[in-house]
Amino acid sequence: MYKAIIRPILFCFDPEKVHHFTFSLIRTISKLPGSKSLFKKLYCVEDNKLERELFGLTFKNPVGLAAGFDKDAKLYNELSNFGFGFIEIGTLTPKPQVGNPKKRLFRLKEDSAIINRMGFNNGGVEEAVERLKSPSTSLRARGVLIGGNIGKNKVTPNEDAVKDYEICFNALFDYVDYFVVNVSSPNTPNLRALQDKEPLTELLKALQVLNFQKPKSKPILLKIAPDLTNEQLDDIIDIVRETKIDGLIATNTTISREGLQSKNKSEIGGMSGKPLASRSTEVIKYLSEKSNKAFPIIGVGGIHSAEDALEKLEAGADLVQLYTGFIYEGPKLIRSIIRALLQKA
Repeated sequence: MYKAIIRPILFCFDPEKVHHFTFSLIRTISKLPGSKSLFKKLYCVEDNKLERELFGLTFKNPVGLAAGFDKDAKLYNELSNFGFGFIEIGTLTPKPQVGNPKKRLFRLKEDSAIINRMGFNNGGVEEAVERLKSPSTSLRARGVLIGGNIGKNKVTPNEDAVKDYEICFNALFDYVDYFVVNVSSPNTPNLRALQDKEPLTELLKALQVLNFQKPKSKPILLKIAPDLTNEQLDDIIDIVRETKIDGLIATNTTISREGLQSKNKSEIGGMSGKPLASRSTEVIKYLSEKSNKAFPIIGVGGIHSAEDALEKLEAGADLVQLYTGFIYEGPKLIRSIIRALLQKA
């Protein structure tokens, strides 16, 4: 029903407005009596064979929602009813920011892709923390693990970026299960320069110092771009070893436009969706093999089917995340991936 009826209607309207409308609709429906049970019956699959133990956490299944969908931690409880094993909020910054000028989100229907140049639009980390503080959604009460994706404000120069990440880390620490350091978005000026070996090592070491000062540390992962060269990926492996962070998320959106057919293909921003699948999998495979599977990898990029997810896992990913595939294929994608995993179990 989603692909035949709902998606064609939604795709007639501006994608950013549709995103907000969909949020409101899901929230409203989720308040109706019996809706939670209905969603879970339609989409959730529960089986102990699906559980994954990684960096001290137990994921009830290996299919998560990538950062960017629920930036401000407004809908993670409702979204968990679609069967996700974990949900990543953010990217969050210390101060609220409106992001880049609109229009900044573009569908590439012919390519089953999206280009965005949102620019870390969010209400700021403290606003998200207030939502995460709710007793009914405490870490102990939640049925889904929550990751906190953190970044820097646009106006913060790179030489001061560490402070922004530290602010977000400290603010979120008691309210998320793991952290993701985002230095790979192409939509904040000069942000990707932080992926260079020296500044990235400095940033991750600073966060680890804070982490080990806590009564119990939490996993820190790094999200990387798909546009890195093999030499840069080698540097990333070295950085993970040196800083002792817990793993990687591969990959963020790409600035490449190779092979695209859609009329919007030349819009500035990061591209996600089917055209990213191959490169994302290549990066996962390279990192896994070159490091001798020394650390966990969460695979994301171009997953639009169960086969796409299995390909990522076979390449070396331990978990997978959805974003654009969730928009194009609908919530049944999660169930189809999980069923495919059970068939292989």
